[in-house]
Amino acid sequence: MSISVVVPKETDVGERRVALVPDTVARLVKLGLEVMIEQGAGQGAYYTDDEYVAAGAKIISDQASLYDAADIILGVQPPAAALVSQFREGAVFLGFLQPHRSGDLIAAMRDKGVTSFAMELVPRISRAQSMDALSSQASVVGYKAVLIAAEMSNKFFPMLTTAAGTIRPAKVLILGAGVAGLQAIATARRLGAIVEAYDVRRAACEQVESLGAKFLQVELEDAEAEGGYARELNDEEKQREQAMLWRSVGLADVVITTAQIPGRPAPMLVSAAMVEEMRPGSVIVDLAAESGGNCELTVAGQCIDHQGVIINGPANVPSMLAVHSSEMYAKNLLSFLTPLCQKEDGLELDWEDEILTGSVVTHEQVIKHQATRERLEGAQP
Repeated sequence: MSISVVVPKETDVGERRVALVPDTVARLVKLGLEVMIEQGAGQGAYYTDDEYVAAGAKIISDQASLYDAADIILGVQPPAAALVSQFREGAVFLGFLQPHRSGDLIAAMRDKGVTSFAMELVPRISRAQSMDALSSQASVVGYKAVLIAAEMSNKFFPMLTTAAGTIRPAKVLILGAGVAGLQAIATARRLGAIVEAYDVRRAACEQVESLGAKFLQVELEDAEAEGGYARELNDEEKQREQAMLWRSVGLADVVITTAQIPGRPAPMLVSAAMVEEMRPGSVIVDLAAESGGNCELTVAGQCIDHQGVIINGPANVPSMLAVHSSEMYAKNLLSFLTPLCQKEDGLELDWEDEILTGSVVTHEQVIKHQATRERLEGAQP
């Protein structure tokens, strides 16, 4: 029995990524899977239909026919809830789902009997590192954020010795030292900036210093939560944090904020008062803009000027580097799919596997993800 894997074209405005690239298509075909790509699905990331055909995929122009043939549907952004009616009952969807804010979509998948897996819920364990799409996309975000900041800044990043005198290097402050923050530190250092970084997790200090940045510290209880993420601070801890950050933010030429808490609004780190203490011409790039922002003044998807300080809240940063972000995301999906497609008689869903149980959202008309189920349906046994 051949398993069919389909990739529809992304429909969100500005989304240029694609769930599979030709290289991963070829690997899935070698596993014995039938791969179908909607016509033009890879166009935003500069992958042509001919390249997909050469890799062994079929190109389908009619989306309804695509879904009708699908055992497995791969996506980047969550599909529109209305599209789920076209899915086959019992089909599997794999992609980012944002279950904490996609209630209509999750309910539609439950009612249709779709088995859905959210890539953002893949457990952060060593065996699942190759499937960690949050990390792969965050590395793109951290790199691109520094380039955005350098483009917006009115200063050189490196120190320059010129006939007109010595130019001092820019001071860059990175708030949050997860994958995005560490990539931002490394990129800013490559450009020659003086870099400081802050994270509530004690374990981040060694990583930050290994990249050549100064780690800012404040006395807190260990703030690392399950999965390596930062926990939310209490009010007293937030006050100590704000007092420490005030001076560093005021001295920075560039501030890049990356702090996020999965499934919750981003923590506010940079107040309006802090922004007003920054020098005119300074730049803030808020990578948490889409989840509320780390800066009080951030407007998601916009670049604003507040008393001479430029505050940029970019949306969907991975899409700005669509070629490599698609390549990495496709490999995440390949790693997730490969162990499920080893049997000739169909998919093998091993519900003893913590990767599957941790990332499943809906299965057999039940919302399996507890937090999502409680939010949509109320607590159930």
